[in-house]
Amino acid sequence: MMPVRLGISMMLALAAVTGAHAQPAAGSDAGAEIHDRVLVLDAHADILLPSAPPASFLPGGGTRVDLDHLIEGGVDAVVLAVAVGPGPRDAEGVAAARDEADDRLAAIHAFAASDPGRIGLALSARDVEQLHRAGKIAVLISFQNARSIGHDLSQIDLFYQKGVRVFALTHAGHNDFADSSRPAGGPPSEHGGLSPLGRDAVKRLNALGALIDVSQLSTDALFQTLALSRAPVAATHSSARALVDDPRNLSDAELDAIGKNGGVVQVVPFSPYVHRVDEASLARISTIRLAYGLPEKASTSTEGIYGLSAERQQAFLGEIRKAQTRGTIAEFVDHIDYIAKRIGWRHVGVGTDFNHGGGVGGFESAADAAHVTRELVRRGYSEEQIAGIWGGNFLRVLRGAEHARAP
Repeated sequence: MMPVRLGISMMLALAAVTGAHAQPAAGSDAGAEIHDRVLVLDAHADILLPSAPPASFLPGGGTRVDLDHLIEGGVDAVVLAVAVGPGPRDAEGVAAARDEADDRLAAIHAFAASDPGRIGLALSARDVEQLHRAGKIAVLISFQNARSIGHDLSQIDLFYQKGVRVFALTHAGHNDFADSSRPAGGPPSEHGGLSPLGRDAVKRLNALGALIDVSQLSTDALFQTLALSRAPVAATHSSARALVDDPRNLSDAELDAIGKNGGVVQVVPFSPYVHRVDEASLARISTIRLAYGLPEKASTSTEGIYGLSAERQQAFLGEIRKAQTRGTIAEFVDHIDYIAKRIGWRHVGVGTDFNHGGGVGGFESAADAAHVTRELVRRGYSEEQIAGIWGGNFLRVLRGAEHARAP
C-alpha cells in the first residue's frame, strides 16, 4: 500500500466517523487510483461445478469470479469455498456431500493452477502478499459445512493438508459439529450451540493455525466459539441485523463480540441480507410461497425450501428473484458503514458470496469491485481505511490464526 499523507488521512478519517462525504478533485477518479494501489481481497465466493444449474452462470457461461472478471475488477485475492448445502446426515448423505466437497476442492485447485503467469494458490497470508507483489491473483481455499465429514474430526486435518485455510463448521442446517443460524427445517437448536465434537474442532483448528469462519453459526455456537478460540475469527460473508433483520445477519451483540475478539466481519452484497424488501415484493413472495406449498408467512423468503426437490428449489428461487426489488451498492456499503462505526473499520471487510446468490445493483461480479472503492471514497474513507476493508483486515486476522498454531 502506498503511504497516506497525514493531513488528508486525518480529514478523511474524521469524515468517515461523522458521515461527511468527501468528493475527489474534478477530473480525477480517486476511487480507481486507490483501487489500483490497495490489495483487493474477496473473503468468500463459491466455485461452480459443471453440474450447477444454468441459472448459476452468467449469460455466455462465465462465472462471477472467473479469471477474466477478477482481472477486470482489479481483485487481487479470492477465497473459494469447498461448500456443501444441507441434506441427509446418514452414511449415504454424508458420502454424497463428501463427493461434492472433493469435486469442489479439485475444481479450486485446477482453477488456481490454470494460468501460472496470472494466478496461484496461497497457503498463508504471506503467500497472498507475495503473489500480489508478483502481479498474480492469489487463491485461498475455505471449507464450509462439516456435514461432508460426518463426525470424523480427523478429516479437518486432511482438508488442511490439501490447502484449506479457512473453516466454517455449518451452512444451512445443523450438523454433528454445531447448530446453524438457519435450521433448514430442523429444530431451532440441536446442541445448544457447539456439540462436544464442535468444541474439539475449534481447538483443533486453532492448533493447525486455520482461520475459523463464524458466518453461518447459531448465536450460541458463535459465542461459544469466541470463548474457546485462542485466535481471532472471521465472519466471511455476513451483514448487520440492525439494518436488515435476517437470521444470517449478525446482531449488535455478535458484532461487538467479534470486534472484542479482534476478528473481522466481511460484509456480503447478498440482496436479501442488505436490502429491506418493500410491501409489494412481500405480497408477490407470499403468493409464490403458497404456490409451492410453503407457508405464506415466514421469517425469510426462502424459509422451508429445503423440503422441496432440487429442481423445485431452483424454480422457486428464480421466481423469488424476479418478484422482489434488489439491493444496491449503496445499501451494501451502508452495512460496511454501520459495522465500521460500531466496532471499528479495522474489523470490517468484503465477502461477496458470488456464484451462490451474491450480487447487488452496481456490484454484480468481481468485475465491479472498483465501484465499491468509489463508494467508500465518496463516503470519506481514507486510503488506509479502504486498504484495511478490502484486504488488510482479513489478512491480519488470517495471520493471527497462523500465529496461534500449536508448536
